[in-house]
Amino acid sequence: MNKWISLVGILLICTGLVYVGASLFGIQHQKHVQGESMAAAQKAVSAGASGPSGDRQNGEAIGILRIPALDREVPIVTGADEDDLEKGVGHVPSTALPGEGERIFLAGHRDTVFTQMGELKPGDVLEIHMAEGTFTYEMTDSLIVDQDDLSVMDPAGEEVLTLSTCYPFEYLSSTDQRYIIHARPVH
Repeated sequence: MNKWISLVGILLICTGLVYVGASLFGIQHQKHVQGESMAAAQKAVSAGASGPSGDRQNGEAIGILRIPALDREVPIVTGADEDDLEKGVGHVPSTALPGEGERIFLAGHRDTVFTQMGELKPGDVLEIHMAEGTFTYEMTDSLIVDQDDLSVMDPAGEEVLTLSTCYPFEYLSSTDQRYIIHARPVH
């Protein structure tokens, strides 16, 4: 009997070590991929005016989102599928880019690029650095919506920056709500 208990204990410890190792590998891989995206984003920003946004490929680094209140800079990439979001903040291509006078929609994971987003408050500044220039926005409000509520991506009739991440923040699995931040251009 003691032999079986010891064997089960060793098996559980080994399983735990495998999970911890896989998690650490995943974290290191994520940091590496985002580091590469940040280098590509810095290069894109310093390159000067780029071609039409329709020429951009999913996963391509197009800019940098700076969040001074969180002391954070993250790369912005075209697209918002899982592969794109692994690289940084994803720009939904069906929405505008800064300076185009319409809604800009950026999505990111709550446990990587958008950690601590719930700490932002109205008045906080968000900056987008792109080849076309630097665009500064001031947070106006936040709200929580269902994941199926796509109205947060609808045209706004004016330039507005919308950030989206999963909510609640402390969940370890997928959720059915999104935390939304709206910000208006600072002129």
